[in-house]
Amino acid sequence: MNNLTRYIGLAAKILIFLLVLGFALKNSQTVIFYSYLGYIWQAPLIVMLGLAFVLGGVTGVLALLPTLFRLRREAARKTADEAATSMPPPSAPPLV
Repeated sequence: MNNLTRYIGLAAKILIFLLVLGFALKNSQTVIFYSYLGYIWQAPLIVMLGLAFVLGGVTGVLALLPTLFRLRREAARKTADEAATSMPPPSAPPLV
């Protein structure tokens, strides 16, 4: 069963790659990106779309980082508190 899911995943990755490759080959026209201060950049459409995808992913990860760090701090604090409270109290010396 594990091999079957591995093969299905591999087939899905190959299919997605072929679809993106076909999209890139069909849309190889040069597009112009106009930015502020008169900056102009010309590149194939697939390069512009890939750049937008990567920049979106980076922006999403950067937006997630403060929450991720806060949750890690809270988890570390909680495990430290649990470790401190789970220690048994020291036993008293025997009364002889």
